[in-house]
Amino acid sequence: MTRALLIVDVQNDFTEGGALGVDGGAAVAAGITEHLSAHAGDYALVAASRDWHDGGNDNGGHFATSAAPDFTVTWPVHCVAGTMGAEYHPALDTAVIDVHVKKGQGTPAYSAFQGTTDDGRSLGEVLHERGVTDLDVVGIATDYCVRASALDAQGSGTRVRVLTDLIAGVAPETSAAALEEFRAVGVETV
Repeated sequence: MTRALLIVDVQNDFTEGGALGVDGGAAVAAGITEHLSAHAGDYALVAASRDWHDGGNDNGGHFATSAAPDFTVTWPVHCVAGTMGAEYHPALDTAVIDVHVKKGQGTPAYSAFQGTTDDGRSLGEVLHERGVTDLDVVGIATDYCVRASALDAQGSGTRVRVLTDLIAGVAPETSAAALEEFRAVGVETV
């Protein structure tokens, strides 16, 4: 068994005070740092994803530009590449991250598996190259990008655990539904 940790979108725009801040986002950032300090030896690889959207366009309809956002398909402008909002939250220790994945980049993207590293590899390729069989998933937001990433990992044949004390969601109802969906498809919640 080779276990990796995937940190999903722990960025300033998704934590309190950000363009799409969720309650508990800053605590998740600090909690992940504490978890890695205590469990660094448990992981052969630590990967982290970030929304990394283009500035100056609607990113394939992802940004609401001509009408109010519906917060389902269209969203306020967030995580524009090179801005403070797109940076990792300062409470997250980025020195322990081995692989950085950027997603979005002109198109809507929720799963870390839709992103690429700076050298053009997908997260799936990186995990395969490193022989990862088991993946712990943490981050923001439970009901959107954590959900999509965990389900994509599970669909690829990787054994997946979502660490529920290290996630934060947009809404209680949709977050609870995501946790139920995980259990229904065999994603472990611990």
